[in-house]
Amino acid sequence: MSRLVVGPFNRVEGDLEVKLDLSGGAVRSAEVVSPLYRGFEQILRGKPPEDALVYAPRICGICSVSQSIAAARALAEVQGLSVAENGRIAIDLIHAAENVADHLTHFYLFFMPDFAREAYAGEPWHQAAAARFRALSGTAAEEVLPARAQWMHVMGLLAGHWPHTLGIRPGGSTRAVTANEQARLAGIVGAFRRFLERTLFSDALERVAALATIDELAAWREEKPATTGDFRHFLAISEALGLGRLGRAGSLFMSYGAYHAAGGHLFRRGLWRAGRQVPLDLSLIAEDTENAWYAPAERPLPPALGETVPGDGTGKGYSWCKAPRLAGEAVEVGAIARQLVNGHPLISELVGSGGGNVHARVVARVLEIALVVIAMERWIRDLRPGESFCDHGATAADSQGTGLTEAARGSLGHWLAVRNGRIANYQIIAPTTWNFSPRDRDGNPGPLELALEGAPVRQGETEPVAVQHIVRSFDPCMVCTVH
Repeated sequence: MSRLVVGPFNRVEGDLEVKLDLSGGAVRSAEVVSPLYRGFEQILRGKPPEDALVYAPRICGICSVSQSIAAARALAEVQGLSVAENGRIAIDLIHAAENVADHLTHFYLFFMPDFAREAYAGEPWHQAAAARFRALSGTAAEEVLPARAQWMHVMGLLAGHWPHTLGIRPGGSTRAVTANEQARLAGIVGAFRRFLERTLFSDALERVAALATIDELAAWREEKPATTGDFRHFLAISEALGLGRLGRAGSLFMSYGAYHAAGGHLFRRGLWRAGRQVPLDLSLIAEDTENAWYAPAERPLPPALGETVPGDGTGKGYSWCKAPRLAGEAVEVGAIARQLVNGHPLISELVGSGGGNVHARVVARVLEIALVVIAMERWIRDLRPGESFCDHGATAADSQGTGLTEAARGSLGHWLAVRNGRIANYQIIAPTTWNFSPRDRDGNPGPLELALEGAPVRQGETEPVAVQHIVRSFDPCMVCTVH
């Protein structure tokens, strides 16, 4: 048995390292370490409740809209406030723009460049992958970055700026759009659709969204050469490397439900376990700090009663990440969880036949780009210029609220308690806190720690490429994780 420490990771938001115990050319066990402490939950204590709309989004520069929405929903609950319909649609559009941009960035700039590594120089597909996806010099970035920049004009029109917009409020959006701006939004989304259909998919979004089985996905891939469309390119590499056998998931997946404009959720709320969707009971969520660098707690605490008190450095902690659990079980969140809970047939079959893995996580994320852009075109048509975009309310002096949403990387929750008109407690559980949690007091690993077990390590590797694929398949955001 030997130990290998991998990190700090590049192409990951924030600070991350993993400690691997190796034996027989594979990972036997892993510890995922979040070495950065931040303290936003302490910063918010004692502040006026609406200050959460200013402070909380600054947890992150890439998920800031998701943080804004969670804060606004917690405040809406303490204000007993409903959201103006136009505001609800505008917030969904802002949120979708951020999430789609994050998925696109992950695919092109974070995940695919690993296939350009010299470790794969002997593979028949390597030359084409390196020419297309190598960081800084690959041809893909020349096309993707301008398209992404144009896409972010959705933020300019609806949110004023990105990141850290102040346009999202408990009762809706402060930025009412005119009919001319509604047409401009449609033009931006239409141009982005053409980019996706030309570059990522080499096909219509509707055809990709409708792929329902593993056989249909394989047949679609075979319709054109492997390098025609970057998603097809990924599928060919994934098959060659067996990414469907790498980075196994546990059995439980969760979604808080994403996008509200249709009167429910575009992607529904719930759990997926062993092929079945089951209801989600939020009262079963608790955070365990047994193996984190926090002051000891006698038991895991529900987030509404949660504490974030740094420890004194003694004890067995190995991370600033807490270990959230649902009824004591580790839970995986993200696009794969959303599509499982929502019953997408392709993702259900991929996970049902081979479990959650690197291949299925990436397919779910890319599939979600097509699904969300199609929905955004409908939401833009539903906007009603000239009608209200925001309702207003007052915060009770003593109250509690919960704000739940789905960031690109998975389920995000804010729990707010107000006493005497000030924030008495503010607790956050971010998506990567679920996925990159340390072991709990019963010794159960977090989702990434489980996924790394069994990963192959080649002779002499100091940055095992299989470990890189597994880590990045979760699209981690470490600054949100430790907030």
